[in-house]
Amino acid sequence: MARTSGPETREKLIRAAEELFAAQGVDGAQLRDVVALAGQANPSAVQYHFGSRAGLLDSVMAGRQTRTEQVLAPLLGDAGDDLAQLVGVLVTAEASELRTDRGRRCLRISAQLSHESGVRTRTPHPTLAGTAYWRLIERMAERLAADGLPEPLLLERLDLALTVVGAAMADRARQYLDGTEPLTDEPLFLADLVETTTALLRAAQPRSV
Repeated sequence: MARTSGPETREKLIRAAEELFAAQGVDGAQLRDVVALAGQANPSAVQYHFGSRAGLLDSVMAGRQTRTEQVLAPLLGDAGDDLAQLVGVLVTAEASELRTDRGRRCLRISAQLSHESGVRTRTPHPTLAGTAYWRLIERMAERLAADGLPEPLLLERLDLALTVVGAAMADRARQYLDGTEPLTDEPLFLADLVETTTALLRAAQPRSV
């Protein structure tokens, strides 16, 4: 059997992890199954190439982030400070992952990690530090602050908005992967997601209780 190089083996493991993490969950998938699906004989292949399950997951998400950044960065450069426009940039960039099965699987994985972005503490996860994605989050936060939203409420709403977008994209991705007919066509789905997410962020502050 032909030997594969280190980079080739890493890519096979990443592809296998994408498939199993999406279908069985980030915590539910067994690393031995990832190794087997990747066609590797060494049961410690994940530890050898990535150090741990977390290292493998970070590599999966780093690849997904690279693809999204290529779409998001130019859109963000052309965007103004209107909140709906910024949400539109987010949704458009995330929707680019709906084009391929690989991207769809990664959307399903990302939705499981939505609260790990670092929004609540304004400290980006290492894979997000210095990215256009994080700059977008900061611009959305600035817009909400300018509208008078207090910091704790602002951060909770932003985290919730990212969770909503991630969950909606993951469900759409699941439907595409399963061959299920969605209720709405994709342009309407995306437009409505922008509207509903923007409305969530702009909701009136609750009265003091």
